[in-house]
Amino acid sequence: MLQLIRVEQATVGMFVHELCSPWMKHPFWRPRFPINSEQDLERLRATAIEYLWIDASKGVKATSPEPESQPTEAAHAPAPAVAPLTPPTPLSQELARAAQICARTGRVLQSMFSDVRLGRPIKLDNANRLVQQMHASIQRNPHALISLARIKSADNYTYLHSMAVCTLMMALAQRMQMNEDEVRLAGLAGLLHDVGKCRIPLRILNKPGALTPEEWRIMQDHSLLGAQLLRPLDVPEPVLNACLQHHEKMDGTGYPGRLKAEQIHELSRMTAICDIYDAVTSDRPYKKGWPPAQALHRMAQWCGSHLDKAIFEQFVQTVGIYPIGSLVRLSTEQLAVVIDAASQNLLSPLVRVFYCITSGQHLAPTEVDLQQGEVRIISREDPQDWQLGDIDALWQPCSQRT
Repeated sequence: MLQLIRVEQATVGMFVHELCSPWMKHPFWRPRFPINSEQDLERLRATAIEYLWIDASKGVKATSPEPESQPTEAAHAPAPAVAPLTPPTPLSQELARAAQICARTGRVLQSMFSDVRLGRPIKLDNANRLVQQMHASIQRNPHALISLARIKSADNYTYLHSMAVCTLMMALAQRMQMNEDEVRLAGLAGLLHDVGKCRIPLRILNKPGALTPEEWRIMQDHSLLGAQLLRPLDVPEPVLNACLQHHEKMDGTGYPGRLKAEQIHELSRMTAICDIYDAVTSDRPYKKGWPPAQALHRMAQWCGSHLDKAIFEQFVQTVGIYPIGSLVRLSTEQLAVVIDAASQNLLSPLVRVFYCITSGQHLAPTEVDLQQGEVRIISREDPQDWQLGDIDALWQPCSQRT
């Protein structure tokens, strides 16, 4: 039985089920643990945490009533998880199917974007079929398509970015417990959010260096141009809003309408997060993409001013604090690549250990489930700092690497 209590009500002998705090705001590596001593209590009360869930079936029950005022953000006060109707497909198995979907989607999107550039209308039936195929993969295991969609080259960035945002949007919508129609609508919004870039001159769109002020003004027009392209097609209003508003910011400093907070449609606030995440983790002609875990860390600093904080915390739950492909340092002074997310503990994914820091030597790759035993992640690492070659080869399926 779960009980919500204030941190002042915590006593030795209770079992903490979940801390009502953003994932970066407390020092605890495990989300669930027993309170075994007064030292544990002191450590807990020294944080900014105000509320926590305890599991009375595993420890001491709270005798005083639940607090009258509860955390305002649902993401910080979760109800017990509802088990899915069917277990997810193993990641290794879904990666192969997702690779085929990525290849097929890339070809269709390239053709679609070329047609728009030539003045031909968007074929919504094709777009909806792509969304349905990707949705099926996400229902089986969202991490497969999310991971593969992040990988793109400079010459296919524009249309594969749309595929990646579509994937992230549906996984996020599913995490937010939207119904199936809403999940597919989110996917369509992600797929079409940047369609206006087809009307931006290629010399600006593919420029390897910084844009001039005039070029930046032209680039900013893509959201308005996209809305103009979609409006005659009678697309659902939330999809049109996502195309128009995905560069608006919570503090009103975005474009094109300088909208604030709730003036920005929920689907548009979701699109902004997914769009930024894929953009900053992708290699471009003028910059190297950030590692996924580093991207989340930096984006967390933009919450409130640019990004919707509550939705971003749901996004972190979607991709994992250490997304697949992240390079991490372990407490054993070894480097590992995250190869699968943990369903119960975002801080303890499945990793593949491949390098010993103390000896400076590569190791035979070995899988380690960080939910088992005492090994833990002590930091995220930037692959560029280590010059280890292509670490993506440690988790990608062979069909994606050839």
